[in-house]
Amino acid sequence: MRDKICGVVAATDERSMLRQLRVAMRSTGTVELRLDWLRDGAEISRFLMRLPSAPRGTILLATCRRREAGGKFAGPIAEQLAHLTEAVAAGCLWYDLEIETVRQCPPELLRVLLAGARQFTSAHFFHGMPKNLQRVAGELSRGRSDAIKIAAHCNSLADARQLLALARKRKGKNIVAVPMGDVALPARLLAIRHGSAFTYAPVENATAPGQISLAEIKGVYRLDRLTSRTQVYGVIGDPIVHSLSPHMQNAGFQARRLDAVYLPFLVHDLRDFVASIEPLGIRGFSVTLPHKEKIMQHLDGCDPLAAKIGAVNTVVVRAGGKLYGYNTDYVGVLRSLERRIPLRGSRVLIIGAGGAARAVAFALAQSGAIPCISARKPERAKSLARAAGGETITWTKIRHEFFDAIVNATPVGMHPNIASSPLEARELNCRLVFDTIYRPRITKLLRLAKRRGIETVSGVEMFVAQGTAQFEIWTGERAPAAAMRRAVLRALDREEASAAQLKKPTKPRAAR
Repeated sequence: MRDKICGVVAATDERSMLRQLRVAMRSTGTVELRLDWLRDGAEISRFLMRLPSAPRGTILLATCRRREAGGKFAGPIAEQLAHLTEAVAAGCLWYDLEIETVRQCPPELLRVLLAGARQFTSAHFFHGMPKNLQRVAGELSRGRSDAIKIAAHCNSLADARQLLALARKRKGKNIVAVPMGDVALPARLLAIRHGSAFTYAPVENATAPGQISLAEIKGVYRLDRLTSRTQVYGVIGDPIVHSLSPHMQNAGFQARRLDAVYLPFLVHDLRDFVASIEPLGIRGFSVTLPHKEKIMQHLDGCDPLAAKIGAVNTVVVRAGGKLYGYNTDYVGVLRSLERRIPLRGSRVLIIGAGGAARAVAFALAQSGAIPCISARKPERAKSLARAAGGETITWTKIRHEFFDAIVNATPVGMHPNIASSPLEARELNCRLVFDTIYRPRITKLLRLAKRRGIETVSGVEMFVAQGTAQFEIWTGERAPAAAMRRAVLRALDREEASAAQLKKPTKPRAAR
């Protein structure tokens, strides 16, 4: 295949298909046409009649997947083959035929009907990994197959590694390995460096679980430049879909022209992730909720300050696969606050007692401030206050006391629960409110503070500061902070504009 990224064109009408196809051909030289997404046979024929000539070297792959194989085409096999024949006549050099159809078709019939095009034989397992991948690959390779594809839903990275191992074993034999599902997303992206001929990326509509759009794959992850030498980094969390770390860190790598990629890992089971570090070639990773404290059980060593805090947000993979932990959240806290208020002697209320709260408390204590801890679980608040040399504030007393600053170190108010706030307006008796959440940029807590005329600090500042510190730990180079900040703000701007667009009321149609 010409390109490592296969743009997927999928829509219900021929006009949308043609529009997506033009977008895809500007970005990649390999494009899949999902004919089964078109509303009916007549629409498929209209689309193929208007199919433009592809630029020289561009490969068009026609797919008309039947429902039995996870597609949308409801017609009989004869009609499926007729549409693929039309596609080949219209200029498609490849066609994808699922194993369910191949089993019912004499090879001679396929040779007659689809002569002149090359056959992808595919198998899809939407409910989990097949018991014997080698047997599946063997069946797919029989007959006139020119390439094979195995797509399987993976409940863990261990499942995904099985698919990658198969691709590695058959490297150079035209195999496409597709780990499906949110947990397997990083493996899906890394499959091309493990031997998969390409990875799929939809122009608009996802056609399988765990896909990332063509624009994001090219613009954020630059997977078209991925090689066996590319250094792999990532962020682990649960959930992780909210994280803008990939936008920030990949922008940093691009600005410094480093051959590196940063991926999001949805991690339910830390042991599964740790076991995948060496096989996936991971050199370092960020840690977010809820793993900042639990990850310490898996480390071989730790920075003294991180050990004192009791939470790690940055891990380096050293020689021999040894994991060494750091905490850069405290850097973000200090850079966000010290320019606005004199920290020494200040009383700062910290809401929460988890990993983020610990970083805030120790950062403030080191700067001479008095951390005041309040949490829904009083015992955790007392424990943190003792460790950081601060004091505890019961929830009922917050509204009766004054603080120099209040810091939210909980996930309350984080996307998608943006209507929540850890405190009410009457409880904001302070000079400054700092929310460590950065998505959304302006949380409900910050809006409440602004209405009362209180100075506010968005979590974006802490996020960028801790991220640039991570970049420097991993790479040994000065972080391009301005480029990394711009990437975060652009992503937030797009997200907020999209949300605003969705909220716009539709105009009622005029009465006829």
